[in-house]
Amino acid sequence: METILREPAVAGSFYPGSGPALARELEQLVKVSEGRHDLLACIAPHAGYMYSGGVAGELYGHLEVPRRVIVLGPNHSGIGARVAVAPHRRWRTPLGEQPLDVELAAMVEEKLPDASFDQNAHWREHSLEVQLPFLLARQPQVEIVPICLGHLGLDESLDLGKSLANLIEDLGENVGIVASSDMSHYLPDEQARTLDRMAIDAAVERDPKKLYQTVHREGITMCGVVPATVAIEAANRLGANDAHLVTYATSGDASGDRSAVVGYAGICVHK
Repeated sequence: METILREPAVAGSFYPGSGPALARELEQLVKVSEGRHDLLACIAPHAGYMYSGGVAGELYGHLEVPRRVIVLGPNHSGIGARVAVAPHRRWRTPLGEQPLDVELAAMVEEKLPDASFDQNAHWREHSLEVQLPFLLARQPQVEIVPICLGHLGLDESLDLGKSLANLIEDLGENVGIVASSDMSHYLPDEQARTLDRMAIDAAVERDPKKLYQTVHREGITMCGVVPATVAIEAANRLGANDAHLVTYATSGDASGDRSAVVGYAGICVHK
């Protein structure tokens, strides 16, 4: 594992690039709710905060975040390993340099199928980076393991979820799982909502196979279907017995343009 500081890829574009401005935005977006759930697994959006920040903020305000969190995101560039564990020791954010969970990352690289340390997959990837400020807002001591996933097959995704659950179970302490995903991309608002409801229903049923198959059968452009499939499979094996949609929106709710929107869902999977 290399000792590397990762510089942010989308600070100043997806979210504020200065610490004070980002802290102010997080204070506005993250509203801590009553009836919170410990983070076992969740599906969180990863667009620019002006579009998906409200959904992400409501989701994270609904969660109690443990110190250790594994963040699974899709590999938008296609560069690097199929199961790419971030090799860095720290990620720089506008809020400061954030330590990664180096110990847990080494376990993940050793025990998960096809996992390898690979900085190339993480170089310009935004899906993991945008989750970190929200996690810090809810747990200032959080240390994450970012994992960038290529488009794995169904059986590979389920096997990865099983291995992840086994690792966490053997560890014997709370480890949260965040699956980073947006929903339908660039469809009319009504069509996006109809398709996204199919995927959301499968996720809320905690049926990873149904989620994966529905997204592929219906052509739903849910970029993080693999991370979500892995996360739900792992959560089920770790004792999840319920899930619910915290909130949903489309980019049209923010921009007013409903001709070609992206969908955002915040889903909580819990015991």
